[in-house]
Amino acid sequence: MTGPETRPPIPACEDAAGAEAGYACPCCGDRLPAELVARILAGAGLPAQAGPGARPSGLPASGARFIDPHAHMISRTTDDYEAMARAGVVAVIEPAFWLGQPRTSVGSYRDYLSTITGFERFRAGQFGIRHYCTVGLNPKEANDPELAEAVMDILPAFALKDGVVALGELGYDEQTAAEDRCFRAQVELARSIGLPILIHTPHRDKTRGTLRTLDVLREHDVDPAHCVIDHLNEETVAAALDRGFWAAFSIYPGTKMGNERMTEIVRRFGPERLIVDSACDWGVSDPLAVPKTAALMAMRGIPEAAIRRVTYGNALTVYGLNGEMREEHWLDPDPIDQRLLFEGNSVLRGGQAARVDTPPPDPLVIR
Repeated sequence: MTGPETRPPIPACEDAAGAEAGYACPCCGDRLPAELVARILAGAGLPAQAGPGARPSGLPASGARFIDPHAHMISRTTDDYEAMARAGVVAVIEPAFWLGQPRTSVGSYRDYLSTITGFERFRAGQFGIRHYCTVGLNPKEANDPELAEAVMDILPAFALKDGVVALGELGYDEQTAAEDRCFRAQVELARSIGLPILIHTPHRDKTRGTLRTLDVLREHDVDPAHCVIDHLNEETVAAALDRGFWAAFSIYPGTKMGNERMTEIVRRFGPERLIVDSACDWGVSDPLAVPKTAALMAMRGIPEAAIRRVTYGNALTVYGLNGEMREEHWLDPDPIDQRLLFEGNSVLRGGQAARVDTPPPDPLVIR
């Protein structure tokens, strides 16, 4: 489990048999015993056989499904996709953001947006996960005026591509005048083409930055039901909910939100308009944060219906507004065929065996 909180011990967690289970205890990090793992998974609606060694085989038998609506999968490996599919993640949304170092030209931005709307969508599908994305100029790079102006010119074309479910991440980093101009311009772009908005709240001076963000959205007459405010915490959640926005939380180790704290937020505020995501990226982060948090919520007595809303249903509602994201995409998916190519490229390398799922036979029709 992620997050730095001190958690009450689970007596069985010191059982050496837990090494076979392949799961870490949420309180001490030791391997959990197989019996306790089965109980945790059952409480979260996950199949007992969905351990690290299991092969992805479609949806869990119990029907548990998760959406990770904020995952920078371009930074992750195919092992992550496989692990997420085993844990019941059926869809991810990849927001456009900072790569870790400044982009030096609009060409590098164009290639990046092309990747998350193209190859990454293909790559995720080859491991059984439906991939969507949001596009936008992130607030950090809004402070490069020449780059920002050029990116703003290409954004409308990318915003209309297949699989794009929102404009984002938008908002503030250092809360500069340049960030404010680009933020407002992108809000108007989203409104003009009918796209939802994903907001990045700043890591520094978060409360002031969040309140300023909410004020800007109100000034531009943004419908709160079409806007997700992400990276919230205990100090900022009430402001977002009170104004009618979707409130999202990144379960990111030691910095943004831990899953124990997230459980208490759901207990306090209820599941309406709350969304859990991992924000996994190139840093120390966990692509399994959403199903792990669901399991912890179940252990802490959060009702199953509430867990489903914050880890699946709410994200589907808001990010499905423009019609690009639909539940049928994973309820009735195309069979996986890893022999397929994208621009001549395969997810496999020489000698690796391709996974090829056999489609179910057509139902027998007697005429």
